[in-house]
Amino acid sequence: MIAPTTTATVTAMNTLERIAGIAAPDSALAREITELVRDTESDLLYHHSRRVYFFAALTGEAKALRYDPELLYAAAMFHDMGLTPAHSSKDKRFEVDGADTARAFLRSKGVSEAEVDTVWTAIALHTTPNIPQYMKPEIALLTAGVEMDVLGLGFENVQDADREKVAQVHPRGPSFKQDIVGAFYNGIRNKPETTFGNVKADVMAYKDPHFERTDFVQCILHNHWPT
Repeated sequence: MIAPTTTATVTAMNTLERIAGIAAPDSALAREITELVRDTESDLLYHHSRRVYFFAALTGEAKALRYDPELLYAAAMFHDMGLTPAHSSKDKRFEVDGADTARAFLRSKGVSEAEVDTVWTAIALHTTPNIPQYMKPEIALLTAGVEMDVLGLGFENVQDADREKVAQVHPRGPSFKQDIVGAFYNGIRNKPETTFGNVKADVMAYKDPHFERTDFVQCILHNHWPT
């Protein structure tokens, strides 16, 4: 687990209008989102979510994509809420839990259904490779931000100095790689069946020696159809 937010980090967050040239939305809605996520998630997930926004936005700038910063921010900040006990269901993928949480919050604030759907879809698909990149910019960029922070993909789209600036304000800590795998596992271990067909099955296999993957081919060969 990374260290708690330091006084220096808080000061930097409050005094910097921009990080690596990217401004976080400062609307009333964005501030409420930040407060909710800060109060709900661990330091690990909060700083990860903030980095995801900045990496996503930096990628968008590099690719000259037109995106709505507030929608992208909402998607980034809510994308891992499904890993938290307060927002985890018993039978849905954690991505859907996070998307549902974001949808309920945004609807309560009067956000349009079209915009809510964009955020919902971005969160629901953020661990489904090779599809979001062909969708709306906010959807594509959320996955790009997640992949940069967790998988180290897309480094060529963001300058090294800019990534470092983001990580200075929202630190990864000395063991982020193991810590984030642990956070994923803790959020899904009680519903391993929800990992069928998605990347989180790899987390279960890594952390739980008794985990048995559902085999897609076996599902075909041994279903109720006679042929």
